[in-house]
Amino acid sequence: MSTAARWIAAFAVLCCTAAPAHAQQTGTVARFFAGAALGLGLHESGHLVFDAAFGAHPGVRKVSAGFIPFFAITHEPVTPLKEFTISSAGFWVQHAGSEYLLSRRPNLRDEHAPVAKGLLAFNVLTSVMYAGAAFVQHGPLERDTRGIAIGADIPEPWVGVSILAPAVLDGARYYRPRSRALRWASRAAKIGGVLLIVKAAGNNGQR
Repeated sequence: MSTAARWIAAFAVLCCTAAPAHAQQTGTVARFFAGAALGLGLHESGHLVFDAAFGAHPGVRKVSAGFIPFFAITHEPVTPLKEFTISSAGFWVQHAGSEYLLSRRPNLRDEHAPVAKGLLAFNVLTSVMYAGAAFVQHGPLERDTRGIAIGADIPEPWVGVSILAPAVLDGARYYRPRSRALRWASRAAKIGGVLLIVKAAGNNGQR
């Protein structure tokens, strides 16, 4: 779910750094951030689809990062398996989107495609920031990595590893699109994160 505003501010700085060199024109920059906004919408939609499917009654709660107010999407208590699925859904959508872009447009780096690059930047950088929060176990209680950890009954830093690996590999694929090793390593990392659902299912039966 959406986390602290400081993450969003950090993301904006990173997006500017990751934007292509020719993205100096206002229209190009706007489209780049439109792609990032699309990524945010898709991420949250992933959560909301499963919230609705499980009857978890999603809501919005105000949170803060220091003096900056923000919000988090919440839901009613659910079983560990459902918690894992809801919390993971945003990353699943990100992984699917990144995989589609990098597979269908392997030379994306060389294209003038600010929307696609903004979307990919959001997917990669958001995962990196979530992973960082998981490693230090800091942030709103509604953070996705905590929900995944609770659902699968594993330490949150390990969830951070499962989120960070696909992000790093997808970032490397952007710069080295011809590497078969990177391509298949990234896909394996994504599948590995999804397969944690088996652990969540086993945890589900114990409660």
